[in-house]
Amino acid sequence: MRLVCFGDIHMAFRAIERLGPVLREADCAVLTGDLTNFGDPPDAFRVVDAVRQHCPTVLAVTGNLDMPWVIDAFRADGISLHGEGRRLGGLAVFGCGGSNITPMDTPTELQEDELATILEQAHATVADAPRRLLVCHTPPYDTRLDCLMNGTPVGSPAVRTFIERRQPDVAVVGHIHEGRGIDHLGRTVVLNPGALRDGGYVVVDDDGARVTAELRSWRA
Repeated sequence: MRLVCFGDIHMAFRAIERLGPVLREADCAVLTGDLTNFGDPPDAFRVVDAVRQHCPTVLAVTGNLDMPWVIDAFRADGISLHGEGRRLGGLAVFGCGGSNITPMDTPTELQEDELATILEQAHATVADAPRRLLVCHTPPYDTRLDCLMNGTPVGSPAVRTFIERRQPDVAVVGHIHEGRGIDHLGRTVVLNPGALRDGGYVVVDDDGARVTAELRSWRA
């Protein structure tokens, strides 16, 4: 089972096309939020449909720059991971969209207790899975993945606490474009691919016994 995970797309259709050959080899594409720029469901589904041209199976969370009602539209379409989980054989994929509170007052922001509740709700649906992949738009606080250019960490303490407690095999996050990289919280490998237009994506492979994840770039 191969999943290609990416986010912070911001309507970058040319970047999706560049990723096309990789997507065509995947079993599932996982979108990690910020598909649009303050977009409604029609904009979000333009992005989803562009991905489906290469990989028909798509799962997604929204980001803080997607309007809140995109979550309901994704749920109605059967692709939402926000507070939900899916089993792909022995691999479970579950997630949380939106972001923690920002100074910019963007459309989909959540308090720390809300993030914690949604993460636990999603995890509960797949907690018995032998292998687990967390998809969360917001990165965990005070890691290599959540710092602004000036070094200030702006991720979520609730996300960090959840990962440390539940220890999914892999977590793919986003939100902070300059936070591209890899870090570890206990046994969990956490990856932020950065913005898709900059080339970033993550390949997650499940061989039936273990899950591995690799940070890649279509610019390489």
